[in-house]
Amino acid sequence: MKIAIASVQVPFIRGGAEYHAENLRAQLEKRGYEADIITIPFKWYPAKTIVDGIMAARLLDLSEVNGKTIDRLIALKFPMYCVKHPNKVAWVLHQHRQAYELWGTEFGDLEHMPNGHEVREIITNADNTFLRESKHIFANSKTVANRLLKFNNINALPLYHPPSDYDKLHSNDFGDYVFYPSRLNEIKRQHLIIEAMKYTKTDVKLLLAGTGEKEYTASLNRIIEQNNLQAKVRLLGRINEEEKIQYYANACVVYNGPFEEDYGYVTLEGFFSGKPVITHTDSGGPLEFVQDDVNGYVVEANPESLAAKIDSLYANKHMAKEFGRNGLDLMHKLKIDWDHVIERLLQ
Repeated sequence: MKIAIASVQVPFIRGGAEYHAENLRAQLEKRGYEADIITIPFKWYPAKTIVDGIMAARLLDLSEVNGKTIDRLIALKFPMYCVKHPNKVAWVLHQHRQAYELWGTEFGDLEHMPNGHEVREIITNADNTFLRESKHIFANSKTVANRLLKFNNINALPLYHPPSDYDKLHSNDFGDYVFYPSRLNEIKRQHLIIEAMKYTKTDVKLLLAGTGEKEYTASLNRIIEQNNLQAKVRLLGRINEEEKIQYYANACVVYNGPFEEDYGYVTLEGFFSGKPVITHTDSGGPLEFVQDDVNGYVVEANPESLAAKIDSLYANKHMAKEFGRNGLDLMHKLKIDWDHVIERLLQ
């Protein structure tokens, strides 16, 4: 059985979506299926380029290759779920967010582009039409499913999947730091937790892993320098998987505070590592897992509130361990594993 995984990629940028597609391919191959990832480059500016992307995806013929039928198409990201295929299944990681939940927010850009309003309408019409061609429509999370229902009146079933190397994640100790591995980007809000470190009253430290936009990274370094936080905050840069596993294993707290995240691997990685997770009331996907005062904290997105909860967990390691155990129990209770995912995608 040949299975095509259809997605897009911004050239020279790798993130959760790329790892997700690779993990899906590996899990399909592990079960004896012939699978491959098919991508097209994605560019979102100027606005008309998005329309070109929709047309490019629609014109692709992924029904067969070398005279052999592609039995199933699993489409992950816009605009590749516009591809025409008789056995298309959509597993929506996210739509073009700038046309939906980010429209009109500080993170939106489409509305400021020439013809942005018209392009938004084209995107919405394409989603409304081409997603409905799918035999089944799944969403990466309840958050994404709720957006599809709200903006497109499309019902999608949430289908959770585990992060990479989740079976290797574990807890060693509850050390003296908060850990947050993520792409450095304003929407991930590393600046918020750095600013929170100004208000912490304990000796807790902050370790941020990841790389990203030069301007945003420079702004993070300015916050650190202007507030004399060099002894409390470290930017680790790019780390490998083994290093990430160890940083999780010895963290006291895991932070995952993006704005309107679709899913959020960091939350699941934190819980699989037996650590409490702190997130925010507007963080989206993490709210599906973080239960306030049970396995972590859900706080308003301001530095003072965040600092108080960090201090609370740092000062009470017994509570931090209890929260971490509750988070790990939740992962097992939800049965977040690939066997369930593959069964649903191929039903």
